[in-house]
Amino acid sequence: MDPLLIKQALGAGLLSFPVTPFDNENRFAADAYQKHVSWLAGFDAPVLFAAGGTGEFFSLAPDEIPAIVRAAKEAAGETAIVSGCGYGTQIATSIARAAEQAGADGILLLPHYLIDAPQEGLFDHVRQVCNAVGIGVMVYNRDNSVLQVDTLARLCDTCPNLVGFKDGTGDIGLVRQITAKMGDRLTYLGGMPTAELFAEAYLGAGFTTYSSAVFNFVPALANRFYVALRAGDRATCEAILQSFFYPFMELRARRKGYAVAAVKAGVRLAGFDAGPVRAPLSDLTPEETAILQALIDQHS
Repeated sequence: MDPLLIKQALGAGLLSFPVTPFDNENRFAADAYQKHVSWLAGFDAPVLFAAGGTGEFFSLAPDEIPAIVRAAKEAAGETAIVSGCGYGTQIATSIARAAEQAGADGILLLPHYLIDAPQEGLFDHVRQVCNAVGIGVMVYNRDNSVLQVDTLARLCDTCPNLVGFKDGTGDIGLVRQITAKMGDRLTYLGGMPTAELFAEAYLGAGFTTYSSAVFNFVPALANRFYVALRAGDRATCEAILQSFFYPFMELRARRKGYAVAAVKAGVRLAGFDAGPVRAPLSDLTPEETAILQALIDQHS
């Protein structure tokens, strides 16, 4: 897909990251994945992210990613598919090329592995990934990979296929500087865990949209919140925050890694064979799963 087209698709509505299902032998379960992706594509998501953070990118071997991208493309119909990408520069460029060959419409560049890096190093890392492919690239500002305003501006000048900026820092001051300086050069995506909790603030800071993890198992509710948000219907947003998102946040906060594990539990409760999370994560307890089921039942 032309980078400008994926840029437009990213800004066209609510986005999501399908979980990656595994079978009893801890292998990628392609059939289960395609059933789930096909279901999600029916809820008006213009873009789905294959092998993203909620899709346990961090637990996947690089050579598993092309198969996940191909499976998503086959199942998603007209919905565009963006592939996760990351680790060190050599691995990241290799993943990006393989994902493009597998049919990805774009690349989401997650933080590099382990160490902090200076801005010049981050610039070169992103530049090399952008240069490795012809499709659009989005950067994910988070953890040890936080691009400052001037660095991002240089990348926008240097890399025509850099089309998106996703923020997971929660630093509204920084993101407002970025949206003010870059304007419509980029599409801006909110990327905090359970993004609905921060969506109003990000919208006010000039962001275009966000990715919803809970779209994985309550897509109609996620869409209802998104529509209310864009319409300025604060009463509906606050009602959904109080009845669903804040209780979900409390469940998610019980243990590290539940930002992914709780979503995967929700997918299983929605009737899809998502399998367990991979190590180093752990699944919800039966008691916690029952809490999540009750929360879902209140909004079904």
